[in-house]
Amino acid sequence: MQQENCETVPSNRLQFMPIMMFAIVMGLSGLTIVYQKAWEILGFAPGVGTVLAYIDSVIFAAIIIFYLLKMTRYFEEVKKEFAHPVRINFFAASAISFLLISIVYHPMNHAVSYYSFIIGTAMQTFFTLYTISFWINRNLEIKHSNPAWFIPIVGNVLVPVAGAGMFDNALLMYYFSIGVFFWIVLTAVLINRIIFHHQMAVKFIPTLFIFIAPPAISFIAYMKMYGEYDMFASALYNLALFFTFLLFFMYKNFLNLKFFISWWAFTFPLAAVTIASMLAYKVTGIALYSVLAYIFIAVTTVVVAIVAVRTLQHMRKKEICIQE
Repeated sequence: MQQENCETVPSNRLQFMPIMMFAIVMGLSGLTIVYQKAWEILGFAPGVGTVLAYIDSVIFAAIIIFYLLKMTRYFEEVKKEFAHPVRINFFAASAISFLLISIVYHPMNHAVSYYSFIIGTAMQTFFTLYTISFWINRNLEIKHSNPAWFIPIVGNVLVPVAGAGMFDNALLMYYFSIGVFFWIVLTAVLINRIIFHHQMAVKFIPTLFIFIAPPAISFIAYMKMYGEYDMFASALYNLALFFTFLLFFMYKNFLNLKFFISWWAFTFPLAAVTIASMLAYKVTGIALYSVLAYIFIAVTTVVVAIVAVRTLQHMRKKEICIQE
């Protein structure tokens, strides 16, 4: 998949392979976990999650290989991405991909899950510190802010989801605390930017869906660590539902958008709220949460399928991995 797109047609297309390609792994991993949990909680067939896990793994490996090739052949291009006020936030998507692979393999292979967690957590720690220091040390403008800024933050609340059962809650709570704190701070910054300043570039409109991810994953993380559906857990889940309903209500904003690789930003947050809904149903037994889970499973599956097909179509047209 990636070879055709980024290496062979033509070879220098590798130079422009964007770090955002890791968003594909986030979306596919999210869908894989959705079907794994649907089997565990709702009685779906187990084979779907297994097949998706292997597809996800192959694509993840391909993206890693080709981005490492880019680093060896076009290191200056990587440095430019790492110094870019917007693209720097997507580097954390590589760490999140390792954490999601850890979650995917948790019921399948403990060793793969464990070492993926270690790699992902180490990368997440570095990218969090580097990205926040980058924000502090650079003269960023309000126009540079967009929901992709949540990506380095979301990875922190994902650490407890991946690490629950393998590591002590004291360590996991460190990452949870960072994630929740900066989620609140960035939400205020981004709502100010969206309401009172110029509209975001069209390619970043899909990233509005990232607003769903922090509360949804924070809810899952909290439940994984403490297992108690209390007022805080309920508030997190309901915030995830609110942002989901808000973006569904704004569906006209997303119609007829030109395809960009950022379309994958639609997928992972939808998977997150789907998993959160299944977990809410599991711990409360409230039938409404079950209904929402089934609806979100269908929506997430359709969205991932559409985005995947569009990605393949644009790869065949050689419209991905090109200079912007």
